Amino acid sequence: MLTQHGRRNASSFACLALLGLLCSAIGQDFELVLAGGRIIDPESKLDAVRHIGIRAGVIRAVSETPLRGRTTVDASGLVIAPGFIDLHQHGQQLEDYQFKAQDGVTAVFELEVGTADVDAWYAARAGKAILCTKPLGRTAAEAKRMLETVEKAGVFAGYLEDLCYTPKTLKSIESVRAGAVGDVLWVRSREAHPGPHSAWFWDEKQAGGGCIVDLGCHCIEIIRNFVGKGNRPVEVLCWKDTLVHPISAEDNAIALIRFESGAMGQFEVSWTFRGGMDLRDEVAGTRGTIWLNHFLRTGFEMFTASAADGYIAEKAETTSGWLFPVGDEAAELGYVDMFTDMFNAMEAGRAPREAFYDGYVVNAVMDACYRSVEAHAWMPIELEWRGGSTPRITRTPEMFEGSAVIKRETLPDGRVKLILKDPTTGVCSDRVI
Repeated sequence: MLTQHGRRNASSFACLALLGLLCSAIGQDFELVLAGGRIIDPESKLDAVRHIGIRAGVIRAVSETPLRGRTTVDASGLVIAPGFIDLHQHGQQLEDYQFKAQDGVTAVFELEVGTADVDAWYAARAGKAILCTKPLGRTAAEAKRMLETVEKAGVFAGYLEDLCYTPKTLKSIESVRAGAVGDVLWVRSREAHPGPHSAWFWDEKQAGGGCIVDLGCHCIEIIRNFVGKGNRPVEVLCWKDTLVHPISAEDNAIALIRFESGAMGQFEVSWTFRGGMDLRDEVAGTRGTIWLNHFLRTGFEMFTASAADGYIAEKAETTSGWLFPVGDEAAELGYVDMFTDMFNAMEAGRAPREAFYDGYVVNAVMDACYRSVEAHAWMPIELEWRGGSTPRITRTPEMFEGSAVIKRETLPDGRVKLILKDPTTGVCSDRVI
C-alpha cells in the first residue's frame, strides 16, 4: 500500500509477506516494481528507501538497488507500509472506508455504533471474521439478529468488551475461579465520567439509550464474569433519570441484577461524574473480598501548580492540581489483552473469552432495566438462555454443642467468642470459650 501520510500512532499487526528478505535481484523481471519508496515495517524495524519487486501478486524482492519490471511505479517521497489498523472505528459505510483507505488503514476493529441494515452488512462480508464493540446492539432483538447471522454464516465473531480484559480484572477472575473468595455473593461495578466523546452517544434514537447502554453494558459483563457466565441473570430492578444534561436519554442509573445462584449484581453508571473517569469493581464472597480501582486511584498520583496544556488521561478534566495519570492506557483499559485473545482465538479456531452470545445476554439485561424503570418494579430478564443451571448458594454451618455457629471472633484477651443459634428454638446466644 502507498500512503502519503499514514497514521504514525496506529498499531499494526499485519506485515508485508516477504519484507524481511532483503535481496538484490537485478537480473530478474517483475510484473510490478515500486521504485524508491520509503519502506516502514514495524515487525522487522526496517525504515529505509528500497525497491520492491512483485510477481503474481506476491512480493518477491526487496532490494537496495533498482529492479526491472514490466510496470514501474515511482514511489519516491511516498511511504510503503503494512496496512494500518484502527482499533476503534465508528463509521461502517463505504464513504468511511474510502477515507480510511486514503489514511492507509486496511483493517478496523471495535465497530462502535454498528449499522442499521445488519443482514446486508454481514452479507457484504461473508466468510470474514467479525469483531464488534460493546454494546452488540441497541436492543436484545438487534443483538440476537446479529448473533444468529454470524452463527448461520459460521464465521468467527468476537465481542470487544475491553473492560473485561483489564490486567486487574483478568487476575481477579482467575482468583475467583480458583476459589479465593468462596461463593460469590455480590458484585458491584461502577463506571462514571463527565460524558462520552461523540455526538451520537447523546442521541437516544441512534444509541438506543443513555448511560445504561454506553456504560451499563461494561458493568453487566464484568459482573457476569465474576458470578460465572453459566449463572443465569433472572431479574432486574433499575432506576434511571436525566439530572444534568439537556438530553432525553438518562445520564444517571443504578440497577440490581439477581442471578440464579442467589448472587446479586449492582451497577452504577453516570455521565455527570466530575473529576475524570471512575472505574471500580468490588466482589464479595463467602470467604473473601476483592476491591479494584482501574483508573483514578491506581498508585500514580501527582500534584502540579503549573497550568500547562496536555493530555493526562481519558476523561480527565484538568491539567493542574491533583492529577491521576495512567501509565499505559491501552493496556490498563484491556485493549492489549482483548485483541491478543481475539487474534489467538482466530488462529486456534476456538471461541474468544467474549463472544457475540455474551453481547446478546448483556443487551437482554439492559432491556429488562428499561422495562423495570417504566414499571417501577423487578422485571424478568427475557432471553434465550444457553448456560445451563447453577445451584443456589448453600453452606453447611459449623456446629458447637448442638447449636449452629453463626460467627466466631477472637477477643483482645485471646479467648474466642461464638455467636450460636439453637436449631430447635431459633434463639441466638453468645458463648465465650
